[in-house]
Amino acid sequence: MKRTCFIGCLAVLLAACSNYEEKAQPYLQRAQELLQAGAYSEAKSQIDSIRTLYPKAVEARRAGIKLMQQIELKEQTRTLAYLDSAYRAKTAVLDSIKGRYVLEKDTAYQDVGNYFSPSQTVERNANRTFLRAQVSERGVMSLTSIYCGKRNIHHTAVKVMSGDTFAQTPPSRDVYETSDLGWQIEKADYVLGQDSSVIDFIVMHREDPIRVEFLGERTYRMNLLPSDRRAIAEVYDLAQVLAAIEQIKKEQKEANLKMEFVKRKMEGE
Repeated sequence: MKRTCFIGCLAVLLAACSNYEEKAQPYLQRAQELLQAGAYSEAKSQIDSIRTLYPKAVEARRAGIKLMQQIELKEQTRTLAYLDSAYRAKTAVLDSIKGRYVLEKDTAYQDVGNYFSPSQTVERNANRTFLRAQVSERGVMSLTSIYCGKRNIHHTAVKVMSGDTFAQTPPSRDVYETSDLGWQIEKADYVLGQDSSVIDFIVMHREDPIRVEFLGERTYRMNLLPSDRRAIAEVYDLAQVLAAIEQIKKEQKEANLKMEFVKRKMEGE
């Protein structure tokens, strides 16, 4: 009697499982169709529905996992194709404009050089107080406040003003002071994104008069020359292209890693 009851229960259980598998099949079929059509998000949604609606459909869920891996592989392949196209486009833009800048790089000591506007190179600006822009080959832009005078002001920040609006850097973490033939020279660096939008302010007001205050133990005031406003804005434009290229390279690396991970999972099954 007990044996008969057990066999009966087992038969009911198997029938139920078979029923779950049968109900899950349309979702698998639809996911396959969507995969072939390139509708990857929708295909993944169909597979997720199997997990939610039919958790006991073991074979269907196993097939869904394999199908999900195929989808992920296709997604990364498509992502890489898009990124490759974007990289070529941005590189073409870079090639068309980088000749307008001066690249300073000592290959014996530097892995990464810095671009400057020709009007702001060291050789052309001896003993001058001004704001100088630079951007590394990897797209990291910074602004340097350079003070030259007979007396130190020990400045660590700058404030830029146009009309009744202004922006001010936080105190710089990178300050350097020296002297040369009786001139006191001070430099402070401010990295884009950590400059409290001072660089953005100058770029926005590239065609407007800008007043500058060097803030320290004493305050030094000056007007930012039109040539310096343009130089900073032009270096900013280059920085946007270089930073975009670096971001694309980062995303390419991530996509390749994801693809290799999925391939290893597929090979291990």
